[in-house]
Amino acid sequence: MSWMDRLNERAELMGRMMRTIGAGQGAHGIMGASEMRLAASRCIGCDRSQDCRHWLDAHQDGADTAPDLCPNQDLFRTWKTRG
Repeated sequence: MSWMDRLNERAELMGRMMRTIGAGQGAHGIMGASEMRLAASRCIGCDRSQDCRHWLDAHQDGADTAPDLCPNQDLFRTWKTRG
């Protein structure tokens, strides 16, 4: 997989995860931009994309939190509380 393909795949997965758990509204302002870069970097470096995709497919109706396999689980939880 090329670097661009990996980047596109992870952006899609991260977006789906944020929508699935309702975490997108807490990432705003300067701090949010910095945290978004951190989250994207973690997602790009994660080697569990297939597990992530399977989890997302199984939770199409939503979920309260990201799964334990997600390196952004704590950050997404923080964003949800800021919402």
